Amino acid sequence: MTPLGPVELEIMRNALTAAAAEMDVTIWRTSRSTVVRELLDYSTAVFDAAGHNVAQSARIPQHLNSMGAGLQAVLRDFLPLEQWGEGDVVITNDPYCGGQHIPDILAFRPVFADGRRVAIVGTLCHHLDMGGIAAGSYGATATEVFQEGLRIPPLRLVQGGVLNGEVLAVMRQNVRRPDMLWGDLQAQMASLAVGEANLRRLCARYGADRVVAACAQILDGSERAMRAMIGRIPDGTYEFEDVIDDDGLSDAPIRIHAAITVTGEEMVVDLSGCGPQALGPVNATLASSGSAVMYAVMACADQPIPANAGCARPVRVVAPEGLVVNARHPAPVANRIVVSHRLATTLLGALHGAVPGRIPAAYYGASYVCTFQTIDAAAPRSVLVEIEVGGGGAHPLGDGLSAYSHGMHNNANIPVEMIESEVPLFITEYALLPDSGGAGRRRGGLGLVREWRVDCEEAVFTANLERFKSRPYGLNGGLPGAPGRLLLIRDGAETALPSKAGNLRLRRGDRIRLETSGGGGFGPPDERPAAETAADRRGGYAT
Repeated sequence: MTPLGPVELEIMRNALTAAAAEMDVTIWRTSRSTVVRELLDYSTAVFDAAGHNVAQSARIPQHLNSMGAGLQAVLRDFLPLEQWGEGDVVITNDPYCGGQHIPDILAFRPVFADGRRVAIVGTLCHHLDMGGIAAGSYGATATEVFQEGLRIPPLRLVQGGVLNGEVLAVMRQNVRRPDMLWGDLQAQMASLAVGEANLRRLCARYGADRVVAACAQILDGSERAMRAMIGRIPDGTYEFEDVIDDDGLSDAPIRIHAAITVTGEEMVVDLSGCGPQALGPVNATLASSGSAVMYAVMACADQPIPANAGCARPVRVVAPEGLVVNARHPAPVANRIVVSHRLATTLLGALHGAVPGRIPAAYYGASYVCTFQTIDAAAPRSVLVEIEVGGGGAHPLGDGLSAYSHGMHNNANIPVEMIESEVPLFITEYALLPDSGGAGRRRGGLGLVREWRVDCEEAVFTANLERFKSRPYGLNGGLPGAPGRLLLIRDGAETALPSKAGNLRLRRGDRIRLETSGGGGFGPPDERPAAETAADRRGGYAT
């Protein structure tokens, strides 16, 4: 077959990206839970006929860089593509079967045209609750994955267009909000149907063979662009390390170390120096850690590169099983994003040694996950999952952004009014946190404060937080950002809570106050112009 020309190839690339984007909008418009509809904690992508990511929506880096790895694990170890039929929907949330952590349900649907499989469309949604020892399936005290919620092995939720009601019944029976689970699952399936329809229209217009060929050329093009980018980085080995505060069950810090070796147009990322897997739920599977690697490498690119599976071909990750970055079953992984964030900032710290003009200081580097289950005899129980952010790292050309989603994140916030209208909680404060950004020639972005008050008989609170001890680093003489803090305020008295707290019982009138960390500064603080320092004080960024 004649290769696609540059114009036709660009049309195909944009059509595939538009298909993923329309899938994205479908979930947003049809989902039920606030964690999907408001936080936007979901992703969509289009894969080629062999299951390699070709196009994706502009959603969560943590999801998008690992969905392909998850699909490949499903195909290799559980359900070969030859067993997938038209109208099937395959799902899993098992971290050890291609998933990330139990709240995230992967869903895939094959696309057939002219009697052949031409593509696969996929979605990933963070569901409000999947059971387990804590609301939101974020058990801060879990020591095994079995405690974290309902694990779904790769299976057909829909086969030949027919819903498997028995599988759905098992799922609904094991979660705290079955209505939200089913609503968000329907949104995922609607998204897959939209993606399938768009791919079929594309095949009808250009031919299935041309679509398949376009996918191959798109992957090859991204590989060439990635190799060229790596080739412009000076050869050498660049190392950096940081630490995770603890696993919530002991006070011991967990080492995150990366050694990046660039040789010509290839890169080896060696994570062998990371600490062993932890007893508590801060571990990550290799799919999660691999997503952080690809994020960091692409974030340092000097030119835009279309994000797809081709980008990963020149990058090899070394991470022996049994480390916190490649946990061995049945290690708990609910808070696996701790590793992803810390690995991302560690990798960027290493890359600063290679391309210093492109790399910012550390962003807040944590998903500040707080979950509430409200309990009141006069009303049904409700579940709220909040994921807060902090300050961005300063960079050579400007200050860090404040209270803005960075790195492995791309979440929005849940509006205060939405929370107060749906659950018996009241937001007493939501604001930027002065003085939390690291000082420097360029100032780090500010963290935020968010405070919840319990307005029902009882509530159960769980926290999976980080950066309370190890602060986001500064670069080139910049100072680190402020650490985070969590407080229980009861009867006017403040009690400091650890960053990871499981199933804390609250009563009416109690307040939980979260202060997130700021970003690191860039350059010596004494080089900051006096006019900018004065402006910081006028604007309330600094006191």
